[in-house]
Amino acid sequence: MLDVQGLRKVYDGRQRQVEAVRDLTFTIDDGDLVCLVGPSGCGKTTLLKCMAGLLPPTSGEVRLRGRAITGPPPGMAVVFQEYGRSLFPWMSVRDNVELPLRQKRIARGKRRELVDEALAAVGLADTHNAYPWQLSGGMQQRVAIARAVAYQPDVLLMDEPFAAVDAQTRADLEDLIRQLWQRLGVTILFVTHDIDEAVYLGQRVLILSSSPTVVQESLRIDLPDTRDQLHTRAEPRFTQLRGHVYEQIQAAKRGQRPPAQAGRP
Repeated sequence: MLDVQGLRKVYDGRQRQVEAVRDLTFTIDDGDLVCLVGPSGCGKTTLLKCMAGLLPPTSGEVRLRGRAITGPPPGMAVVFQEYGRSLFPWMSVRDNVELPLRQKRIARGKRRELVDEALAAVGLADTHNAYPWQLSGGMQQRVAIARAVAYQPDVLLMDEPFAAVDAQTRADLEDLIRQLWQRLGVTILFVTHDIDEAVYLGQRVLILSSSPTVVQESLRIDLPDTRDQLHTRAEPRFTQLRGHVYEQIQAAKRGQRPPAQAGRP
């Protein structure tokens, strides 16, 4: 589904260049849920923007179903961390969710059906006429997720979407994402700085090095497909995987790779 080959991004400053991403190569198969973690400032958001066609890479390329991405491609949706800046406060919840569907020139009746289904899927079936500023932070992020779901994307990119909500809401949204992924079969790349979240959500975790960034490890998460916040996080295997990812990130901060691969299945 997604193929990243030799991706490099350099920002030109007034007095110097900053190499944010050095050489990223990885693939994501159709229907996968992959989480991406790494040290702060390692270029996670830069990578996501390049993959979404919002930022041109300096070299290398990203392919969606074999086609090079040179701009925002059809079939891809993005959910950002700052939900307050991605929703239009003067538009109702329904209008916010419906907006991308108007760009696709979908018939009015079908748009209404897709919006109703998406809002119901995220537990907001009774908020159609509310405005974003009338909702809690967690509900606003659900609106942003509903807008992406209504678009019926093949690929969903998520950039630390739960970083600004409280712990309880975050747990609810994590479970919501897994439910939507299993039901819709969409391919998801989920960027997060939270190690527990990455292990809980993903089938696979991509661990990035410090900037300039390369893929330090691709770790398969061999936890059961059926997961819940109480039992999954209490499993010894969850603890082992979490510890391994933490060790890798600490090693990345030191600019080295730990010799032991104890977390690998």
